[in-house]
Amino acid sequence: MVPVSMLTSTPTAPAGSTSSTQGLSLRGMTKRFGTLTACDHIDLDIVPGRIHCLLGENGAGKTTLMNLLYGLLPADEGSISIGGVEQHFRDSRDAIDAGIGMVHQHFMLVNVFTVAENIVLGREPGAAGLLDIRSARANVRRLSARYHMDVRPESVVGDLPVGVQQRVEILKSLANDAKYLIFDEPTAVLTPQETDDLMRIMHELRDEGHAIVFITHKLHEVREIADDITVIRRGRVVGKAEPGMSELALAEMMVGRSVSLTVDKPPATPGEPVLRVSNLKVADPSGAVVVNGVTFDVHAGEIVCVAGVQGNGQTELAEALLGRVPVLEGSVKLEGADLTRARVKTAIAAGFGYVPEDRQSDGLIGKFSIAENLVLDQVESFSRFAWLDVGGILDNADKLAAEFDIRTPDVTLPATSLSGGNQQKVVLARELSRPLKLLLASQPTRGVDVGAIEFLHARIVAERDKGTAVLIVSTELDEVEALADRIAVMYRGKLVGIVPPDTPRDVLGLMMAGVPFEEAASIGTHPAAPTGGPPGPGGTDVPTSGEEAKA
Repeated sequence: MVPVSMLTSTPTAPAGSTSSTQGLSLRGMTKRFGTLTACDHIDLDIVPGRIHCLLGENGAGKTTLMNLLYGLLPADEGSISIGGVEQHFRDSRDAIDAGIGMVHQHFMLVNVFTVAENIVLGREPGAAGLLDIRSARANVRRLSARYHMDVRPESVVGDLPVGVQQRVEILKSLANDAKYLIFDEPTAVLTPQETDDLMRIMHELRDEGHAIVFITHKLHEVREIADDITVIRRGRVVGKAEPGMSELALAEMMVGRSVSLTVDKPPATPGEPVLRVSNLKVADPSGAVVVNGVTFDVHAGEIVCVAGVQGNGQTELAEALLGRVPVLEGSVKLEGADLTRARVKTAIAAGFGYVPEDRQSDGLIGKFSIAENLVLDQVESFSRFAWLDVGGILDNADKLAAEFDIRTPDVTLPATSLSGGNQQKVVLARELSRPLKLLLASQPTRGVDVGAIEFLHARIVAERDKGTAVLIVSTELDEVEALADRIAVMYRGKLVGIVPPDTPRDVLGLMMAGVPFEEAASIGTHPAAPTGGPPGPGGTDVPTSGEEAKA
């Protein structure tokens, strides 16, 4: 367990930093949504010249607290003061005027505008209603050079990589003279190299005297960058931690119990190919091709993880495999059966198990009971003469709730009564409660705390060891490295390569940015030769070089 001394110690500001009397203080911050108390009388001090990490599970109240600070939500109770002066923010404009900036997890940028136009939006320099674009561009160049961000003011935001778009968000706050910067899950959409660059930028901002709040649930990032750590659980501060604490100790604080951060996974023993995907091409509703010529196999008894930054075609790939979106070209075969243009119901009957990336929209019917959600795709098995077998449905729910540790006082309660982790357990339990040939899971632990992640990973590995082919789509590189027997990296709708699970993280990061494996391995600090695992579609673990992905 975590020593009490580590929970209560107060870090001392480094020499040269601004004293906490000039900092920002939150006292008794409380926010309720109906019967749910998202933030429960939270106190927090944010000191210039330090990076303060808010650590907690998804849904713990971290983002809600920062939305209160940034004026996006009104607080039910509590106060905010800067330099000892109480503040009253009616909206985000008031917070910005007080020197607070926020880099949101989902960027607040206009894609068709240039960098300069985005940065001055709402505070346009000029007279008589005319934009002084020269002045705006000059300001971008000055800030970009000062913080070594290398952003061109003339670039259209929609054409920029995600990591550069994030720099634009940061420059926008700095252009507004923000002294207190909030980063909300800033690494969720970044490659490892982009994450390293963001860490450098945050250190530079801290050393110049900015106060930084870093919201995350990634333990290694907290240990790498934090000066101060506050742990929030279920809307309450449960303690302060030292950056030197182990990831295991931090995880225990987050969850409130002992957890394992490693996946106990014996070597895979792959069998014959179960899923064969050949030259698959898929378009989005606008007609743009988002999956372009993708070819790969998944064998019985192995886990293939599709890695990549969100928005590179992984979502559309998963939905096309199941039949949720139409296929333009190519084929999808499950043990020889052609499912290329099959309906979802046909794919499920053929042995597809599907865990969607958005459980609330696509995996559950919130108003239905937990028991009903556990049989959504198996209603025929729980009906007699057009009547539902209510007793059978309840018995099934009780059995699965016990087997999958679904924590609820009553399976007749609506699915919305469950926490995110327990909702995800319902979806996985339903899919694994019937014989499967292939389990397809998109973002299987998104929005789930480390305790539930531990359980979900163990069940996925157990399904693999039963001989099921498993395809995981995940933007969490830690998850990919923990689960994968082979890793397929996607970039702009194409497969850059299929590599073994021990491929160095820096090489994977370069591949996620579109660099083919051979080139990435030569650039990376620890080049790795593709070894182990069943062959990819080209007869080796690394199929095509992915030169097209560089374009």
